Amino acid sequence: MIILKNEQEIELMANAGRVAGLCLKMLAGKVRPGITTAELDRMAEEFIRGMGAIPTFKGYMGFPASICTSINDEVVHGTPGPRRLEEGDVISIDVGATLNGYVGDTAATFPVGKVSPLAERLMQATREALYAGIAAAVEGNTVGDIGYAVESVVRRYGFTVVRDYAGHGVGRNMHEDPSVPNFGIPGTGPVLRRGMVIAIEPMVNAGGHEVITFKNMRVVTKDGSLSAHFEHTVAVTPDGPRCLTEV
Repeated sequence: MIILKNEQEIELMANAGRVAGLCLKMLAGKVRPGITTAELDRMAEEFIRGMGAIPTFKGYMGFPASICTSINDEVVHGTPGPRRLEEGDVISIDVGATLNGYVGDTAATFPVGKVSPLAERLMQATREALYAGIAAAVEGNTVGDIGYAVESVVRRYGFTVVRDYAGHGVGRNMHEDPSVPNFGIPGTGPVLRRGMVIAIEPMVNAGGHEVITFKNMRVVTKDGSLSAHFEHTVAVTPDGPRCLTEV
């Protein structure tokens, strides 16, 4: 069931989204060779709680940390720990913050020092695909229009979208209906209506789209290729898409 939000609820979600977005922005300035993912997680939890919010991910389905940190061939759900970032890595950081009962969910991929031209193109393609998806999130369009917009950008770059994982509705729960795949056929799927709030999150591989999922929910590319992940929480409004996690 798709839960539509009223204007007041969207404002509350915007407050949660701002916390998540500011946290991600803060972490972007901390990414450097030598730092551990556990240190990034500690900073994130302190920041989120300091803003009066709760780390959404912590404890979700047993997840032990406040953020997901996915490096190189890791697609999503990487668990922070003692691993130190190295020059040339790329790291995807996914942040969730719950404030006044509502969730903000956002992610981005960052270079660690100087990275390869392939990594730069992959991040550029994934970021561009995210904003193409957001532009398609207008009242009267469909979920299929969003997926088509995302995959069209990715294909132009010669990359592939992960098909086993998708964006999703957001509200009082981190995962609500509808599912928002990063591929689709225009005009198909649920119709976008004002009050829908969704997380649009392209997950893009430099190689094939196949992934492997481990018991701890960690997802990696099957062929070992690089992966990137960008995400915003977006509300469908009469005035067009409103990005609730962009700061």
